[in-house]
Amino acid sequence: MTTTRRDLLKFGALAAASAALPGWAKPSKPIKRAAKPLNILILGGTGFTGPFQVNYALARGHKVTLFNRGKRPSPEWPSAVEQLFGDRNTGDLKSLQGRKWDVCIDNPTSLPFWVRDAGKVLKGNVGHYLFISTISVYADGSKQGITEDAPLAVYEGKDAMAETQDSLRADIEHLYGPLKALSEAEAHKQFGKRVTIVRPGYIVGPRDETDRFTYWPHRVAQGGEMLVPGDGSDPMQIIDGRDLGEWMIRLAETGTLGTFNAVGPAKPLSTTAMLKGCERVTGKKPTYTHVSPEFLEEKKVELPIWVSSKSGPYAGYGAVSNTRAMAAGLTYRPFDTTVTDLLAWFRSQPAERQATLRAGITREQEAALLKEWHAKL
Repeated sequence: MTTTRRDLLKFGALAAASAALPGWAKPSKPIKRAAKPLNILILGGTGFTGPFQVNYALARGHKVTLFNRGKRPSPEWPSAVEQLFGDRNTGDLKSLQGRKWDVCIDNPTSLPFWVRDAGKVLKGNVGHYLFISTISVYADGSKQGITEDAPLAVYEGKDAMAETQDSLRADIEHLYGPLKALSEAEAHKQFGKRVTIVRPGYIVGPRDETDRFTYWPHRVAQGGEMLVPGDGSDPMQIIDGRDLGEWMIRLAETGTLGTFNAVGPAKPLSTTAMLKGCERVTGKKPTYTHVSPEFLEEKKVELPIWVSSKSGPYAGYGAVSNTRAMAAGLTYRPFDTTVTDLLAWFRSQPAERQATLRAGITREQEAALLKEWHAKL
């Protein structure tokens, strides 16, 4: 079947929970120091995109403090980073009390009470609160060109503040978007006008433990006959985790407020264009066999990130508007760079990690599907 919002939520949650692994790629150009150094608090910071924020902030001359449970290994930072410990699940935020920061970036929150509790400690002690949300907050994902002003998903449970990580995981398809939407509302309640909401879609690149995008260049690199969904014209939206993380720091530097869809690339990326880009990087050119969305639906096959623009209730998730974000300074590194660095990172992982991708279909499944497809023709 086509990628659904369930797929987006499932892999989004996995990405948020990914372990901190090596993979910081040094920038090709020197990073200029910011005009005004900031004292930045990052809630989380050792997951997928957090280390990109930290490294960029340090390169720009900012002071960085991390707050988390300390259960993941921290990368080796290029300069000093203050580490505070606590547990937002239990309300243990004592290490944040009596401290002031210019900016707070909230990376991991999916539960409204996390924002409420952070507000109780940080309100009046941070000048700017930036919250990482998701495009899953939208009530209707079927429309093309979803803007930041579209209606949001409605929570239908009994008590949003009583929801926990366990209850979220148990019904992530129905709870993730609504609880993120309520977390956004709670951010405004706690921190007033000095709030920035950033709504990413699929975050990809080095350090991505979900393999949701890795599946495509990895498969292209293997060559041979390759199953391709649809006719190749369907849109794909991805953003390199480094582009997202670095933009968050620039938003903090400029004090930019508002709500933004953090999706990419700058220009529409079709399935065919994505595959051609993977060819350029890998030097391989598979033989593509295009199969219909209806066939994949019939066979209950899920292919990551790809969304048919002609079918499915979440077809618009491949074409969310990023106009406002680009106007606010969101930039994108070349697609080929993302693919090159992603594959380099993936191939640096242990052999057992590379052996089984966490998204997509196996070569055996693909061969069986292709055989069935050819038999239908």
